[in-house]
Amino acid sequence: MNRPNPPEVQPPAPAPAPWTLAILVFGAVLVSLVVWVPSGSAGVEDDLAVIRREIRAGGVEALQVMARERRVEGEFRGIAATALGETFATDVATDDLLTELIREAEDWNVAHPGLPTSVKVQGGPNAYAIAFIQLIPWLIFGGLLIWWWTRRGPAAGGGAMGKSRTPMFAAELPNVSFDDVAGIEEARAEVEEIVEFLRNPGRFTRLGGRIPRGVLLVGPPGTGKTLLARAVAGEARIPFFSISGSDFVEMYVGVGAARVRDLFKRAREHAPCIVFLDEIDAVGRRRTASSQGGSEEREQTLNAILVEMDGFEADSGVIILAATNRPDVLDPALLRPGRFDRQITVDYPDRAGRHKILEVHTREVRLEDAVDLDALARGTSSFSGAELAAIVNEAALIAALAGRDKIAHDDLEEARDKVRWGRARRSKVLEEEDRIITAYHEAGHAILAHLLPEVEPLHKVTIIPRGPSLGSTMQLPEKDRYSLTKERANGMLMVLFGGRIAEDKFCGDISSGASSDIERASELARRMVCEWGMSEQVGPIAYGADEEDGPRLSPLGEETRRDIDMEIRRILGEAYQQAEDRILKHREDVEAIAKALLERETLDGAEVTELLRARAGAS
Repeated sequence: MNRPNPPEVQPPAPAPAPWTLAILVFGAVLVSLVVWVPSGSAGVEDDLAVIRREIRAGGVEALQVMARERRVEGEFRGIAATALGETFATDVATDDLLTELIREAEDWNVAHPGLPTSVKVQGGPNAYAIAFIQLIPWLIFGGLLIWWWTRRGPAAGGGAMGKSRTPMFAAELPNVSFDDVAGIEEARAEVEEIVEFLRNPGRFTRLGGRIPRGVLLVGPPGTGKTLLARAVAGEARIPFFSISGSDFVEMYVGVGAARVRDLFKRAREHAPCIVFLDEIDAVGRRRTASSQGGSEEREQTLNAILVEMDGFEADSGVIILAATNRPDVLDPALLRPGRFDRQITVDYPDRAGRHKILEVHTREVRLEDAVDLDALARGTSSFSGAELAAIVNEAALIAALAGRDKIAHDDLEEARDKVRWGRARRSKVLEEEDRIITAYHEAGHAILAHLLPEVEPLHKVTIIPRGPSLGSTMQLPEKDRYSLTKERANGMLMVLFGGRIAEDKFCGDISSGASSDIERASELARRMVCEWGMSEQVGPIAYGADEEDGPRLSPLGEETRRDIDMEIRRILGEAYQQAEDRILKHREDVEAIAKALLERETLDGAEVTELLRARAGAS
């Protein structure tokens, strides 16, 4: 049964939006301008000029200058002198102008001793007070900037740049149990032992055993590595830290290592617990002799992980679970016993496993009674658990869009085709010439898939555009296969060339529609020669390309390269010729399939078989 999502302990505070800093800067600059820009305007300056001119000319009856307030008030001698009226009152913008005005007023007072003039000098403006007032907006801005930076830390790293950004999930409400894990029985059995270690450690320590330090889950994408790790935490009912390897990577050297140390510090405080490092190859790649820039940061992070996992301090209650689909690029020091003591392979499920996975994902959906999950499991060979979950979800969407209350088996079949080969684009209208070329192209693939027993049987052929292709020939295996023989590989090459040959023989020309077939055939032939030793001329020697941080092979000489190219050409040429002979031998069958496709657009494998059987009986 489904369980509610577990709450996070100590959730990180929400980080301010990036535009918060821009608003703070704009506000500080605006307030600063308000403080720094003098309060006087051009009109005030003009008034002061008039007042100063009248002072010097003797046109002022009374005058009072208030230095502290930076203000001048007075009364003109008559009203004809200026347009300001009988009295005036205005502010003084600058200290220099105020000083000059005071001096002129005192001179005027000396020159006119009998007039009621008051020059009230209260002392100059307080420079320290003014400077402090002008610094206030910048102090506020600095405080807000510090607040913004510290608030940015939790969202990016848990309180500061060197803090771990790992959320810790509580153990009271586990999200996943082993009942939710299906199709990977061997991997599940191994991790169940870890759960038993955590539940009853005394059972093992009394015999001198110790809990495994680290467990590495290895497998293709979508096979359930993360789900299995969550199930371990859910069954053990202990705190569970989850983080991706990329979360340690930063542009600043040393930040990732600091986050590793902080993560393990938090883990020890909550021991016993589980730390799950997803995609550990992001920081655990093989170290090289030269390290610069990001590589140096990554290696320091890796060194910190190595020390924390197997340093002088024992972490008896902390188990490290890690997942990767690239174990070949991991550093050997990370994989040795004492760090990752176990490597558990999580592979694609077999038929029985796929059936169990489909049962898990169909618990909460409504299925028609006629739905056969076993038939669907039989037709989804090499599908991962994530792809099977996608099939169930897509089938539910298809049924809902069609207005049905339950999911039919046809919905699951269509969802499977959509997940594997793409959505059918029925709105794309092809010209008649393109339809004919596509029909013969797919008929060439279909006839060879029908005739060759060593290849996977024909499932469906269509000229309805699906995904990026204008037509599709779909093959589904009848059983799970774990190896590829040379005969099957040659048969696959023949099927791939069938479309191009049919275009050439029946349409009189070739199109670009075979580009994907040629690419796949070339890659298959290259692997036959360079990796699988299926060439007598080259022999059973691996000639793989060098990969970054991967195993490095000796450089290939010119003669060896020439031999490899010749063998690839020979294998492709022989497969092309054999496919051409088969198509010419069954020319009428190809035309019959093409005409049926032009008429019905889609034929399944049974319909193709019935069509060819009817032709054989008629002849």
